[in-house]
Amino acid sequence: MKILVTDNLSEEGIKILKEEGFEVEETGKLPPQQLKEKIKGIVALIVRSGTKVTAEVIQNADALKIIGRAGVGLDNIDLEEATRKGIMVMNTPTGNTISAAEHTISLLLSLARNIPQANDALKKGVWDRKKFMGVEVFGKTLGVVGLGRVGTHVARCALGLGMRVITYDPFISREKAKNLGVEWVEWEKLLSEADFITFHVPLTPHTKYLVGEKEFRLMKKGVRIINCSRGGIIDEKALYEAIKSGKVKGAALDVFEKEPPEDSPLLQLPEVIVTPHLGASTYEAQYNVAVEMGRQISDALKRGIYRNVVNLPQLSPEEWVNAQGYLQLCEKLGSFQGQRLKESLKEVRIEYLGEVNISNLSLLTSGILKGLFSTMLPGSITYVNAHLFAEERGIKVTERRDSKSEDFASLISVETKTSKEASKVSGTLFSGSIPRIVKVDQFHVEINPQGPLLLCYNVDRPGLIGKIGSLLGKEGINIAQMTFDRKVKGGEAITVLNLDSSPESKVLEKIREIPEVKGIEFLEL
Repeated sequence: MKILVTDNLSEEGIKILKEEGFEVEETGKLPPQQLKEKIKGIVALIVRSGTKVTAEVIQNADALKIIGRAGVGLDNIDLEEATRKGIMVMNTPTGNTISAAEHTISLLLSLARNIPQANDALKKGVWDRKKFMGVEVFGKTLGVVGLGRVGTHVARCALGLGMRVITYDPFISREKAKNLGVEWVEWEKLLSEADFITFHVPLTPHTKYLVGEKEFRLMKKGVRIINCSRGGIIDEKALYEAIKSGKVKGAALDVFEKEPPEDSPLLQLPEVIVTPHLGASTYEAQYNVAVEMGRQISDALKRGIYRNVVNLPQLSPEEWVNAQGYLQLCEKLGSFQGQRLKESLKEVRIEYLGEVNISNLSLLTSGILKGLFSTMLPGSITYVNAHLFAEERGIKVTERRDSKSEDFASLISVETKTSKEASKVSGTLFSGSIPRIVKVDQFHVEINPQGPLLLCYNVDRPGLIGKIGSLLGKEGINIAQMTFDRKVKGGEAITVLNLDSSPESKVLEKIREIPEVKGIEFLEL
């Protein structure tokens, strides 16, 4: 398997991949047009912030399973197109946390004490202590926008400096903020009360120009702004005007809407401190993200353990190991139902009953949908795009969880509905890891979901098994396992046979002609 690395990645990460047996090619930064041609035959692509992974690049990939971002931000990757094509996109959110947080605090203190300006003046021979009078941060209010990993560490550092810390993050509970010693406040309150405001959010359509003219008007006079997250969070034109008017005392920026910022007027303002996107530029951070990415890609491609995949439900590494049996069962249940469909699918109803010990059931649902839709589009459906495939086709998918299960410790049921009929299959794990189908519609069975499978719906009459076995035997087809059930003696019944090989269509037709047989389904699991 071939892995392509653009941008610079520390040698420690490359070493991990090579030791795992991957072929690794390092090219340095590639423009989209060159990357588009280079991507063919590549299983995993590793980039940093410099390489643009566009929709066109992704569309041209013919073997790509993973795009790895050695860092946090994903605005240089077309996540929507990657998801549509079923490609996992993973980042390394913890590798540069400390470095980014420390850089934020460095800029905060530099902003408070005018350190870069004083340094520059003194080196030019100007000794002017009065001009560079600063403020203490002790007792001041810091507004942290985004209380993720970096924001949390910044908050802890600021608390250690004796600052009052308030935060706005709609995805963080007030309880978590309180446990950190931070006060959760509404957006307008943060803007109006903070002496310093620092941003730690991703750049998305919702956060683009999160702060503009309106927000600057709400801030207190003399506020200081720090941005080490992403350019585009702050409207730079509005920031320029706010500084010129005196509303904003100063700003410290590590990121810009356009990088390098070149002719940005902000660079001409003495109140603005700038650094060239140095948040993750420490030896420790570069080492950490490289090692983290190397291990994540190796675990994903070799061991089926997926960490920090932004377009997949998240599980801990331990849960991924525990989930393997359930995922195998779910794909089999989905494939079972997909092969039974005779017309367009309208709805999928999934039930998780009993002790299904997976925290994020959406992952198991993805497995069911992958198995289901792969019968229609083999090779193009993955865990990543299975939900999207259903959504785009107007297929309703519902989940229900109940801690009670009557017959088994855990049970997963999949019901599919078309405009004319509904069918249902249920399965469980024997000994905690062995998938078994235990119910087909109203019939109780025990089916090993593996290989060729023949389902016969029949009338319960003596000699039927012998007739089917005789037809299969004449064609040299061995029966590996058999299970059957009936509702009442002499009534409706099901006979399920695991076969060692697949019968030809003429054999299936002969089985259909047996008087007791009312219908058959042949599946390949």
